[in-house]
Amino acid sequence: MIPEEFYKRRPRHNNTPETTLLIITNFVVFAVATQLFAMCDTINKFYWIVLGCLLLYNFFVISKNREEFDKPRLIAFVLSIVALIGLFFLMRTRAGNC
Repeated sequence: MIPEEFYKRRPRHNNTPETTLLIITNFVVFAVATQLFAMCDTINKFYWIVLGCLLLYNFFVISKNREEFDKPRLIAFVLSIVALIGLFFLMRTRAGNC
């Protein structure tokens, strides 16, 4: 019914590139950390620890998958970092008094 080539072309049964998973992970972790630790007048110190761990995770994923980062994917990654910076300032405009 299903040809055998279908399963052979699917390594590890997922075809999502590591760069896409990295960008999605960055947005999810950043949004949750900002909501939990940076929505008061002062930014919690744990927020900077979470962002530091996210930076280390990015470094190791990029160094592990260096050959996957071609020019279009690198541009998408850089644009996502710029979007995260904009998201930070957008979310901080609605910070409350905790």
